[in-house]
Amino acid sequence: MKDNVILSFEDLDIRFTLRGQVLNAIRGISLDVYKGESLAIVGESGSGKSVFTKSAMGLLDANGTIAGGHIWYDDKDLATFKTEKEWLTIRGKEIAMVMQDPMTSLNPLKTVGAQILEAVELHQHLHGPEAKAAAVQALADVGIADPENRYKQYPHEFSGGMRQRVVIAIAMACRPKILICDEPTTALDVTIQAQILDLIRTLQKKLDLTTIYITHDLGVVANVADRIAVMYAGDIVEVGTCDEVFYDPRHPYTWALLSSLPQLGVKGQALYSIQGTPPNLFHEVKGDAFAPRNPRALKIDFIKRPPYFDVSPTHKARTWLLDPRAPKVEPPEHIRKLRERGGGSYA
Repeated sequence: MKDNVILSFEDLDIRFTLRGQVLNAIRGISLDVYKGESLAIVGESGSGKSVFTKSAMGLLDANGTIAGGHIWYDDKDLATFKTEKEWLTIRGKEIAMVMQDPMTSLNPLKTVGAQILEAVELHQHLHGPEAKAAAVQALADVGIADPENRYKQYPHEFSGGMRQRVVIAIAMACRPKILICDEPTTALDVTIQAQILDLIRTLQKKLDLTTIYITHDLGVVANVADRIAVMYAGDIVEVGTCDEVFYDPRHPYTWALLSSLPQLGVKGQALYSIQGTPPNLFHEVKGDAFAPRNPRALKIDFIKRPPYFDVSPTHKARTWLLDPRAPKVEPPEHIRKLRERGGGSYA
């Protein structure tokens, strides 16, 4: 692996067997995650975001298998791991995850202190008063006031935002190098959302973490992501820096996602929505998976899967529109306005 790459997915293929049928959930994805960066993986529900990242922790459902490709971490190919013993050398200790619903992540019958203590004892190898002190400190680190008393309380005694802080405290008590945040703000109001994202960003800088955000909302990650990977139908269709994806998006699906942002709505007009539904991944996907929903689709989009075309050294998109032979297709009005805001032009 390259020196600055901490996690690398290479031609990853993940399949699920359901009632005798095979679902191709992840279709040959390659992606490098860089040390210390904040990467956001965005896309509609069902696009494969969670399955993709859970594969690096051995958290696929029992009917899911890695059918091809590699997941490189610290010169180990995680795609070859078969046993729980192997995964426990990675899960929590090296790569930790913050789930989207803290009420299902926390045990309602145990105090929050006891749940943090488990992580401290397992991954920091501390015991007794030292372990308790570390657990109390973990609560303080995530901004929970009066951590000594809160340590003794149960999850139902915390608000939604405070419970999410506890979940983050448990993840950070494992001392991971990579933190995956799966829709970490979905159930929270806007004010608390901002606080949780700010907390994660602060912890990232303090502990030199690599963070991966999973979300369906580009707006959520606008201020926290260094890079954005856009997923659709089990594939990454565009990846670039935050500014490149926001102000110079090239894939029609990225155009559609950005156009759907409520912030871009005009008073008195209906909000934009993407027409149609994602493809059925029980069947082979021909061409560009987004073509049936794309009003600007070319004929070849329905026939042949596009390769990646480089827009810049850090920006690429899987769309035939970037082929030199393709006709010039103008992006939607919303995207042109965003482009003007970014200070550039479509060339």
